[in-house]
Amino acid sequence: QKMDPRIMMGFGLTLFAISCLELVPITKDWSFNELFIPQAMRGVALMTSMMPVSMLALGTLPPERMKNASGLFNLTRNLGGAVGLAVITTILNKRWDLHITRLHEQVQWGREAATERLDMMTKGFATLGSDANLAAIKTLTQAVKREALVMAFSDVFLVLAILFGLIVLLVPLAQKPQAAPAGGGGGH
Repeated sequence: QKMDPRIMMGFGLTLFAISCLELVPITKDWSFNELFIPQAMRGVALMTSMMPVSMLALGTLPPERMKNASGLFNLTRNLGGAVGLAVITTILNKRWDLHITRLHEQVQWGREAATERLDMMTKGFATLGSDANLAAIKTLTQAVKREALVMAFSDVFLVLAILFGLIVLLVPLAQKPQAAPAGGGGGH
């Protein structure tokens, strides 16, 4: 007996959510080793969720309708991917701006920790002479931007994990394809 494609799709979407959750605590110091497992999980999740979707969408069509249906299916999938990437990029940019603003509030001239850090960095750039303070400010600014970007990526991974978790709840609503009638009219 064949496995219900909804089970495989649910497994793939769940694995996708878990792989995104694995990346929520990301920091700038993560190496290949920390990133490999979630990436591999997402690759497996993609294949185990896309195949059942194709089976559910195209599984009962007669051969003469398959060409047009698969073209429409691919167009829809690509359009959905483009919209999804645009939404992710928008979230990433908005969260980056938010985190930069919050970090800038913490790295101000009146804050003792920020002033001490800047003084220490200026001393580290002492070989540059009068440009040491400017180099320290640029380095600190780049560090703030980098940390804000990493925090924004963490937020995006959390949003994706929640989204895929919610989609898993919709999987039971997908209808299992019925076999085509004997006349070959197709199930759609």
